[in-house]
This record gives sequence, structure tokens and C-alpha cells, in this order.
Amino acid sequence: MIYKRSSALFAEAEKVIPGGVNSPVRAFNGVGGTPIFVREAKGAYLYDEDGNRLIDYINSWGPMILGHAHESVVNAVIEKAKKGTSFGMPTEIETQIAELAVSMVPNIDKIRFVNSGTEACMSAVRLARGFTGKDKIIKFAGCYHGHSDSFLIQAGSGASTFGTPNSPGVTKGTAKDTLLANYNDIENVRALIEANANEIACVIIEPVAGNMGCIPPAKGFLEALRAVCTANNILLIFDEVMTGFRLAKGGAQELYDINADIVCFGKVIGGGLPVGAFAARNEIMNYLAPIGPVYQAGTLSGNPLAMAAGLAMLTELNNKPEIFTSLAEKTAYLHEGIAKVLTENNITHTINRVGSMISIHFDEAEVVDFNSAAKGNNDTFKAFFHGLLNEGVYIAPSAFETWFITDALSYEDLDFTIAAINTVAKTL
Repeated sequence: MIYKRSSALFAEAEKVIPGGVNSPVRAFNGVGGTPIFVREAKGAYLYDEDGNRLIDYINSWGPMILGHAHESVVNAVIEKAKKGTSFGMPTEIETQIAELAVSMVPNIDKIRFVNSGTEACMSAVRLARGFTGKDKIIKFAGCYHGHSDSFLIQAGSGASTFGTPNSPGVTKGTAKDTLLANYNDIENVRALIEANANEIACVIIEPVAGNMGCIPPAKGFLEALRAVCTANNILLIFDEVMTGFRLAKGGAQELYDINADIVCFGKVIGGGLPVGAFAARNEIMNYLAPIGPVYQAGTLSGNPLAMAAGLAMLTELNNKPEIFTSLAEKTAYLHEGIAKVLTENNITHTINRVGSMISIHFDEAEVVDFNSAAKGNNDTFKAFFHGLLNEGVYIAPSAFETWFITDALSYEDLDFTIAAINTVAKTL
């Protein structure tokens, strides 16, 4: 495929935008080459500025469950835009989507809408600290909760070691209150809690990790995490920015039958528009201003366009629960096809899958955490990525990202993808 127009647009963008992109992973630094500039999208397909059609497996990093430019979502945004795009005042549709979300998700009574998944996770941690009166948090290496200072921390060398900042601009004072645990390692969590007794406000986790590839929780891990948090008066926060309304109507809480204390949402809840949310039971949410002491605010929170898109999306998912079965079946079909062709071509690999999230790791060992994910052959991934791009298949330009399946994908699209992978595998 030819990408002359994208290359020219990237050169222009670099002059006025840092790195030419507004979010770093888009720059293709992880795979080399020039980013693809998208002109439009419909259903399961992207159409770039050079006129190429690509089958899309990132789907705006998750929210396009129904496909790009889904009619009900687009029409809802158009009709709402005709009446004004932002008011900074309450609107009825905020209550409507809140009522729907609360009815779909287990163990939540109230929800607060914000503008991104980052903002949702940041606010959830602040709320947890305010509610518990404690300062420290535990996060897991390899889990991404946005670019708030508390989350840009790398692991220390021991169970009770404080994290250190891995981005300039994050202070050591912030880092000292962030403790790093290994994903799927409950004993590591217990050691951190013991070493910081009565100081930890919350544990925040992606219940299914999506930022080191797709990594499911080990059997019993979330149950043990719930128990240890309860025993130590620590709030458990599920970051369901990726998994919420994707793995089930009620997200990972429903899928694994685990109740978190606070749940964070993003992406899907706005139908792909900029939005996020966090939710919990009444006693926790009532700590938020204006009825409680924990401050959180935003002029664009509950923006009518995002609320309209989100309400249309959640209504479709709520009314058609068979979508989740369809998504899982298509993902399983893709998994089986990929495994077959990679095995036949003697390509060392491991595939992880949960529902409509899937990732390929070019290593034979089981991938259960960040350390095991990092052992994958990145040179193989780079060749794999560009090979698929040339075949008309677009996956995330990073070995540390999950693929997201959309219900707009047909089985013909899946067969095309499997055939493309077979072609690429013969060159690896």
C-alpha cells in the first residue's frame, strides 16, 4: 500500500504538534515508520488519506463495539448538536444515562461523569483517599490508568519499596505514596499491605489488563484481592475503561462476579466521544462535592453530545445482550484461526483472550504480567505489524496493547485477517 498523503500530513503535523501526534502511541515509535492518517471510518473499516481501506482492530482503543459511525449513535449526536453543544448546566440526558448505567452495572448506586478515563481514575483515587483518610495507593506494574501523576510510577526493587517517577514532572512526593505490585501476584500485594499497615487508601487495577497486551486475571486472583482489601479497610477500584460495557453489560464485575468499591469507565460510555465516569455505592459517592468534602468538577462534564452518544450506545447494548455472545464468538473464531496459521508456520507465540479482547505475544511462555509480556520478540512484532498493514489490516502499533473486536466485523473480515496473518507469517 502507498501512504504518500499520510507521510506528507505527518511532516506538516510535526511542525506544530509535539512529535506530530496528540497521544504518543500514535507516532509509531514502537514499530517504526510513519503514522497512518485516517480520513473516515464506517463499520469495521478505516479509510486513510491515501484511499486505503483497513480492517480495524483498535476501534478507537475500545469504544466502537457496534462499529464506526453506527447509525443510532451518529443520529443521536446530530440531533443533540442542533440544540447546542455545551451549556455548563444540568441537562435531563445526564440523568437518563446515569439511570441506565446504574441499572446495568452491579454494586453501584451513583455515577459521576467526567471527560476521560484518565480523569475518572484520577478522581476515583482522590475520592478513595478522602473517604478512607489514608494517602497511599497500590497500582500494578503494566496497568495503565491514564497520565495522572499518581499513575506514572515505575516499580521499585522490593515489596515495600516506594515507586519512582518514570516521567519528568512527576514529583518524588507523589511517587512516595504510590506502591507497585506485580499483576496476578497476590502475595506481593499482601507484602505491600503489611509493610504499609493502615496507610493504604485503595488498590486500583485493570481487572483484565489491556496495556501489556490482553492479560486475564489468574484464577482466584481477583477474589483474593477483594478479600485482602476488605480485611484491611482498603477500597478496591476497578479501572473498567476498557472492560466496562465490553466484556458484559455489567463489565468485569459481572463477568467475574466480583464487587469493586469504585468503578471507572471511559470510551464506551460515551459511544466514542470524549467522556469518562466513576461510580460507587451511596456512602462513597456522597463524599463528593457538592454534598461531601471531596472536590471534583469540570465545565464539560456531562457534555450533551457525549451523553447523547453514550445513551445511544448503552441502550443498544442493554437491549441486545446477544451482542456480547456474538463478540466473544467472533473473537474465539479469530483466536483459533490465528493460532492455526502461526503454528503451521512455526512462529513462536502465545495468545491471550477474554471476551472481545485478544493479543498475540511472540514468546512461548505464558504471559501473566508485565515482566512476562516484555519478553516477547519485539522485532517479530514490528515485522508482523507492518506486514499486516500492507495486507490491509490495522492493529495497535505497539506490542503492549490489546486488540478490540467490533460486532461490525463479518466472518469474511475475520477470514481475510487470518489469511493476511498467514501471508505475513511466511515472511517472519
